[in-house]
Amino acid sequence: MRDHDHVHDELFDGPDRGPGGKGGHGGRRRRHGGFGGKGDGVGPMGPGSMHGRGRGGRRGPGGGRPRGDVRAAILVLLAEQPRHGYDLIREIQERSGGAWTPSPGSIYPTLQSLEDEGLVSIDTVDGRRSASLTDGGRDWVAGHAAEHEGIFEASAAAESLGALRAELGALKEAAVHVARVPGGDLTPQAIEILAEARKRLYRLLAEQD
Repeated sequence: MRDHDHVHDELFDGPDRGPGGKGGHGGRRRRHGGFGGKGDGVGPMGPGSMHGRGRGGRRGPGGGRPRGDVRAAILVLLAEQPRHGYDLIREIQERSGGAWTPSPGSIYPTLQSLEDEGLVSIDTVDGRRSASLTDGGRDWVAGHAAEHEGIFEASAAAESLGALRAELGALKEAAVHVARVPGGDLTPQAIEILAEARKRLYRLLAEQD
């Protein structure tokens, strides 16, 4: 029942969007321009940041991930090699099969917070600001290796749940339009269609037993 309730909440209320992980906004705020900047050939917060939320900032594939997931993904990738901000976005997208595309507005502040915590070092390499793990960052990754082993694969399941939630919303909207037709002549047919869809879903469940 607990798993069922969790899925119900995900479908109708959306995922928990509260801050995740202890990274948060970090303790102290840095006064300089932050990660990204001129060397990346983009705005101070990375691709698209000069014009609102940018391509990666809209809700959709990978939108709304808890901050703890972004934090962990960055550290896991930096354990392999130093990377700049856009490389992190692209790598997360590729490894999740397109199910998760974090926005610059989540990547760059998280990198800054990780630097404040002493887990990441940010240096300018060939005109670009590149992040790498400190000794503390490597210790963190080693200590949480099992916990985050499938962090990118889990994104595909989350994307499927998001697609199902979107279809439920579209179905509700269609039903409302039918109900508003003057005279209500279409309502009985709509009820039959919905009842049949519900029965088919339960048959689908029965086939899995």
